[in-house]
Amino acid sequence: MTFEINKIYQGDSLEILKTFLDESIDCVVTSPPYWGLRDYGIEGQLGLENTHEEHIDKICNLFNEIKRVLKSTGTCWVNYGDSYLCQQGKGFNGNKRLDSKNLKVSVNRTKSIPQKCLAQIPFRFSIEMCNRGWILRNVIVWQKPNAMPESVKDRFTVDFEYIFFFVKSQKYYFQQQFESFKSNCNPADYDGFRHNRGPYINRNGPVNNSNRGYKTKENIEGPQPPNRHGKDINYYPEGRNMRTIWTIPTQGFPEAHFATFPEELPRRCIKAGCPPGGLVLDPFAGSGTTLAVAKELGRNYLGIELNPNYIKLAEKRIENTVRQEKLFEVA
Repeated sequence: MTFEINKIYQGDSLEILKTFLDESIDCVVTSPPYWGLRDYGIEGQLGLENTHEEHIDKICNLFNEIKRVLKSTGTCWVNYGDSYLCQQGKGFNGNKRLDSKNLKVSVNRTKSIPQKCLAQIPFRFSIEMCNRGWILRNVIVWQKPNAMPESVKDRFTVDFEYIFFFVKSQKYYFQQQFESFKSNCNPADYDGFRHNRGPYINRNGPVNNSNRGYKTKENIEGPQPPNRHGKDINYYPEGRNMRTIWTIPTQGFPEAHFATFPEELPRRCIKAGCPPGGLVLDPFAGSGTTLAVAKELGRNYLGIELNPNYIKLAEKRIENTVRQEKLFEVA
């Protein structure tokens, strides 16, 4: 079918994706339900499968459809957290099972994972994605400086999750992103510059370098590292090429949805992986974080959500989001 843009569809993500046109999406930014972690209180939800094999198979079957609707130049960003397998009768991470839709729940313990062991769901997922033809470009660590404390005494507190950066072809859109760096750091850290070679051109997709100026070391305050030939070095004024450890505080949403991620996370993904005026998809829209950020950045958006109550929250949130960048028409 020809879908409406800037809309959230209610229903099962896999079934709705099957109705979308081939190669119609520019960028996917999403976070699937984690295995055995929460009961969202609605029939047909993912994440409560009895085994990790069943969970991975269901999630990757959905991403088969995402791969079909994603453009050949498209990018796909997946935030995925892990869980510990605990004794039967208790939920993951050792929480007692309670029949509440907003608390962690238990699943049947699989024989292939020892008790108290990390289930390693994110890596099982990424390996299966590559087995199905996806290209994994980066594994990004989302480090949470304000992570919730844990009541464990026999291991370290987990304060990070993974973000997997996938593409479906070797030629894709990517806008290089930069981060600041200290002028007195090790010269080996200065990979955000080119040694007198002029502008950096990303060979994997269209990149607009028209607004990128260059400064020599004389124009930048502070001591600068010499290159190995002792010549001047041309620097990106924005900083160095962005690293794969992203320190971003968690950010709650006051209107009931408890599994939100901070706006800065999809903001970085969309700015890097979706062209202006492109179409961003979140097949697990939840409270609408990805969709609201897409609107803010001047992109079109498309969401899918199983729970109609979350759709109401997301639509209200998106309506109140102010567009910061010009919206371009989709070609």
